[in-house]
Amino acid sequence: MDRYVTDIKNGCYQNPVLPMDFSDPDAIRVGEDYYLISSSFTYLPGVPVLHSKDLVHWERIGNCVERLPFDRYAQPAHGCGTWAPALRYHAGRFYAFIPLPDEGIFYTEATDPAGPWSALHCVKSASGWIDPCPLWDDDGSVYMAHAFAKSRCGIKHKIQLSRLDPETLEVVEDGPIVFDGTLSQPTAEGPKMYKRNGWYYIFIPAGGVEYGWQTVLRARNVYGPYEEKIVMHQGASSINGPHQGAWVTAPDGSDWFLHFQDRFELGRVVHLQPMCWHNDWPFIGLEQNGDGIGEPVTEWDCPKGEAGPGLQIGDSFTNGKPGLQWQWQANPQPEAWLRPVAGDALHLVCGASGSLWRQPNVLSQMLPAADFTANVTLALAGCGAGAKVGLSVMGQKYSAIELCRTAQGCTVQLVQGMVKDLASTGDAEETILAEKMVDTDEITVTMKITAAKQVQYALLAADGTAVPLGGAQPVAKATWTGARLALYARGGTKGDAACIKQLNITF
Repeated sequence: MDRYVTDIKNGCYQNPVLPMDFSDPDAIRVGEDYYLISSSFTYLPGVPVLHSKDLVHWERIGNCVERLPFDRYAQPAHGCGTWAPALRYHAGRFYAFIPLPDEGIFYTEATDPAGPWSALHCVKSASGWIDPCPLWDDDGSVYMAHAFAKSRCGIKHKIQLSRLDPETLEVVEDGPIVFDGTLSQPTAEGPKMYKRNGWYYIFIPAGGVEYGWQTVLRARNVYGPYEEKIVMHQGASSINGPHQGAWVTAPDGSDWFLHFQDRFELGRVVHLQPMCWHNDWPFIGLEQNGDGIGEPVTEWDCPKGEAGPGLQIGDSFTNGKPGLQWQWQANPQPEAWLRPVAGDALHLVCGASGSLWRQPNVLSQMLPAADFTANVTLALAGCGAGAKVGLSVMGQKYSAIELCRTAQGCTVQLVQGMVKDLASTGDAEETILAEKMVDTDEITVTMKITAAKQVQYALLAADGTAVPLGGAQPVAKATWTGARLALYARGGTKGDAACIKQLNITF
C-alpha cells in the first residue's frame, strides 16, 4: 500500500482522520481548499503542509522549513527544533509562524502552500517563547499571542499578547500577560487567535498533553480582560486530552475543530470535531451528560467536499529520491547523503558508525497506524567491511534489523538501542540481540507492529515465508514525538552507499 486513506462508512468519517503524528496541528481554509501544518521538532524538512478538500482526506504537499539556520541542527537535536506552529492567510500570502524554543519566534511566507517558502524571518529572539499565533486586526494592527516553555524560561501557564510591526512582523512591544492559568487552567499554552462578531477569541489547550482539555478565552478588547470557558473535555469518551488545534469554517457555513490526541507511541494523532456557536461561545464535540461541555466524537457525518488521494506511506523511491513523508534527523544534506543513481531505488551513503540516535542521516517517517506490516529490500553490493543498512523503529528505546558486511561475508543482526541521556545532545547504547549468517548481500526484511506496542522483525524467504530474527521488541515514543519508522546506512568505507528498494506497507 502506497497511501493511507481515511475510512468512510455510511457517509461518516472515523476519528482519528489522521492516525499519524501530526503534532500541534493548525489549519485554515482558503476558498475551497483546507491546509494544515504541524510541528516536527528535530525532523527535517520540517513543519509539513497538508491539503484537503473535505477536512477528512489529506495529502502531504510540502514543508514550510527545509533547514534551520543554526549550526546546532547539523546534528540531531531531539526535543528541540520546530514546536507548535500557526498557519494564516493574509493579503494573498500564506504565513507560518514557527517557534524554536531555544532561539525565538520566526515566520516564513509563500504564495503557494506547496512551496517554495521563504527563509525564516525573526519575529522575536528569545528563549522560552513558544506557540505563536498572529492576528491581523481590522484597523491594520497586527498582534501575536504566545505561550512560554518553563524548561527554557521558568514561566508556565501564561499567555502573552505582543504587538507586531505590520511591515516587518517583528515584535515592537512585548505587551501584557492577558491570561494566567496558574490556578484554574494549568499548562495553558498553544494559543490560536480569532475575531468574530466583534469578539476577540484565544483558543488555548490546558491541563497538559495527555489528559487536558480545550479552553476558549474571549474579550471585546484585544488586550482583555478575557473571560474563560472550557468548551471540550474527555468526559466519558475514550479520547484522552482532546485539545490544541484549529477552528475552520467550511464553505457551507458549518464549523469544525481539528485537534490532537496523544497516543503515546503513535504520537499525537488528529481528530475532527463538529463545532457550533451559542451566545458567542464555541461548543466543540457532542453534549453527553448535561454539563454543558462537549465531548469528542468517534465518528460523524462527513463535511461536504471531494475526497483526496490520501497520505503517501509506502515508497518506490522514484528516480532515487525519498517521498515527501520522509525526514532526516538533522538539517538535510541530500547532496552528501544520497547518491544519484538511475532507477527506482534509494542509494543511501553510509554514515558514521555511532548510534542511530545521534546519526543525522537517518531517514524516518511517522508510524502509519498502531498495527501494520512493512517490508523493504536492503543491499550492500560494492560496500566494504563494516557497512550496514537497516530498517528500524526509532524511539527512546529503539530496535532495528540490519544487513552487515563483514570480512567473512554478510550477517543479519537484530539491534536494540537505549537512550541513556534525554538531553538534546544525549546518546544511546546499542546491543546486538541476535545474529544470522546469510549467503547474499541483498535481502528482504519485514517488521510487524501490533497494537500491543511490539515489533517483530523477520527475513523474507524466497517463498514469502517470514523467518523471525530474535524476539519481539518494544515500541517506544521518541522525544516529544511518537515512534518512527526509519531507514539508514552506516559504517563501512568512506563513500560506501547501500541500496534500499521498494518499501511496502500493509494493514
